[in-house]
Amino acid sequence: MKEIRRSDSRGQADHGWLKSRHTFAFADYQDPEHVHFGPLRVINEDRVAPGAGFGTHGHRDMEIVSYVLEGSLAHQDSTGSSSVIRPGDVQRMSAGRGVQHSEFNGSKTEPVHFLQIWIIPNVQGIPPSYEEKHFSTQDRRGRLCLVASPDQAEGSVLMHQDARIHAGLFDAAEHARFNVREGRQCYVHVARGALHVAGLHLEAGDGLKITDPGEIEIREGRAAEVLLFDLPTL
Repeated sequence: MKEIRRSDSRGQADHGWLKSRHTFAFADYQDPEHVHFGPLRVINEDRVAPGAGFGTHGHRDMEIVSYVLEGSLAHQDSTGSSSVIRPGDVQRMSAGRGVQHSEFNGSKTEPVHFLQIWIIPNVQGIPPSYEEKHFSTQDRRGRLCLVASPDQAEGSVLMHQDARIHAGLFDAAEHARFNVREGRQCYVHVARGALHVAGLHLEAGDGLKITDPGEIEIREGRAAEVLLFDLPTL
């Protein structure tokens, strides 16, 4: 089964300083048809005004991944971690038994555009932890680069779940193939641009659920940036 989730069907919120689109139910956007896909619980596409952000707040028992598309995102948390991430950086925070953190636009003059992703972990009550790594344009150009995994394969950040996140940049003749294994499922999110996945045309903000095993091809990109989630079924 292949099911497209078009960008304009997502939930949305406009708080002035924050404009957000929600792939899955989140905050005031409640949608029983789109609560999660396997352990993939949240894909929020956020645009935060210069100097604004999310004040200190808490999480627990969730894997939280931030992926910046444009601008810079400043992070602080109760583990003592503090950093500013930019395009190409992948940030993972395991909330575990409880963590407090804040996120702000790292610029006083330019907006920040980023994805925040939540993955339901397969363990609970672990100590909170933080990690970030940079994946260059060349790392992601014309291929699916592994950026998060349960075993930190290929230099990816650690994921406390049997889930893997791949990131890729595709344009013109660049293409890649991915095998959806038996007993697994896949979610593809187009962060920007346009491309074909498994023969289907997708544009910025669109998502594609794939539950049939077999090989899929990513091709015909037009300045496309894409995240592919390789997920267990729950």
